[in-house]
Amino acid sequence: MKSEEHMKLLLKEKGDIYHKDESPKHVLMYVETEDFVFVDYLFVSREARGEGMGKNLLMKLKRKGKPIILEVEPIDYKDTDTKKRQRFYNREGFKHAKSIGYRRRSLATNKVTELEILYWTPDDEDEHSIYEKMCHTYEMIHTYKDEHLYGESYEEVDEVLTLNHNQSQKS
Repeated sequence: MKSEEHMKLLLKEKGDIYHKDESPKHVLMYVETEDFVFVDYLFVSREARGEGMGKNLLMKLKRKGKPIILEVEPIDYKDTDTKKRQRFYNREGFKHAKSIGYRRRSLATNKVTELEILYWTPDDEDEHSIYEKMCHTYEMIHTYKDEHLYGESYEEVDEVLTLNHNQSQKS
C-alpha cells in the first residue's frame, strides 16, 4: 500500500525505528518500537521460496521478545498467493485478530481495502493491546507525511481501525 517513495522517506527520517533488511533473495521492512515490531513489508523471491528464508526472518524478529504485528489481505480463493501467505503465517504461530476491523482507503486509487491484522506474542497479549499498537503504527508510520507525498491526508485512525469489544473478550 505504501509507495516506494514513502518507504524511502521513512528509512531516511525515521531510521531510528524503521528498518530494512535485504539480500538478493528477500526484502523485509519493519518498525521496531520499545514494545512491539510491525512488519511493513516482507518479500521472498520465488526462487528462494521453500528454503526457509521467511521462517528465518520471522525467527530473527521473534528473538526480540516483543509482539509482532502485520497486515494481510483476506483469503481470496481465486488468488492462491493470499491463501499461501495466510497458511505460512499460521504455521509460524500468528493469530488473526478477529476483533480488529481494518479498512483503509488508498490515496493513489481511492479504493477501500479491508485487511486482516495478524499477530504473534511471546506472552499471550490480548487483542486490545494489539489494537492499540496497530493504531500507533497507523498514526506514526502509515500516515507519515501523507499530505506531502500524496497531496491529501489519510482518514483518521478511528475511521480505519475498529475494535469489537465483545469479540476481544473471547480471544
